[in-house]
Amino acid sequence: MIVINMPNTRLSVDANNSLQRTLHLTFRRLLKPIVRLLLSNGINYTMILEDIKHVFVSVADEEFKIDDKSQTNSRITLLTGVHRKDVQRIRNEQSAVIEVEQSTGAQIVGLWTGNQRYLDKFNNPIPLHKNSSKGGDLSFEALVASVSKDIRSKTVIDEWLRLGLVEVDDQDRLRLNVNAFIPDISLEEKLSFLRMNLHDHAAAAVNNITQSNPPMLERCVYYHGLTAENVEKLNALAVETGMASIQSINRLAAELKASQPTESKATHRINFGLYFYKEEDLDGRNSES
Repeated sequence: MIVINMPNTRLSVDANNSLQRTLHLTFRRLLKPIVRLLLSNGINYTMILEDIKHVFVSVADEEFKIDDKSQTNSRITLLTGVHRKDVQRIRNEQSAVIEVEQSTGAQIVGLWTGNQRYLDKFNNPIPLHKNSSKGGDLSFEALVASVSKDIRSKTVIDEWLRLGLVEVDDQDRLRLNVNAFIPDISLEEKLSFLRMNLHDHAAAAVNNITQSNPPMLERCVYYHGLTAENVEKLNALAVETGMASIQSINRLAAELKASQPTESKATHRINFGLYFYKEEDLDGRNSES
């Protein structure tokens, strides 16, 4: 601890050190599931050091600028501890683009469950004819084409039938399994949603701690000392009520997007999500180690 012979300053340094210790503990806990994922896929500590440097340099460069002053390599080095030569190299490299848009499959499901033209009076997705020759604008072929003209609807149908995400009824129409809200379950797809969802959840939580912007919605309910049967009942309720919330938000978002003027500045995005976590808690409390 740095000791300065000025009472008020010393208190400030002590408080700051205490906060930093708490932040270190928080960082370690946040990393645990990510490190578990990395190790299970053959990625070790030395292999992610460059990624960590990139993130520190990127955040310092984009979010810690001084008004009316250009950001320098020396200042980024001072902020991050990354060597100035590495800072210059990283800033000169072309940054990898991280996709934040939904996959094509997720967009198709979003329209089918959110756009009123594809819903019945109970807001359930209607069955769709496979081809526009039968269903016209209310066909699966037209639905896919409204999202992407680069993918054939038959390709999507074959894959979704294989995964059990749609079924064919007695009129040869496709019915959506509404519980399969994310249709593509490949590892690449899961990682895409992992990036987006964990980033956005963490960004909302950090925003609420730093108070850099108005508070964002972030709430949870947590209990210890439950039986396995208790947990399954709570999980069933969370799935039922949670999916209802997701579908309500999706419907309104689809309506708003469809009704906005073409000249409007639609430059914002949202992410409203759910999660339910459970584990055996032998100590009766959640370990912070």
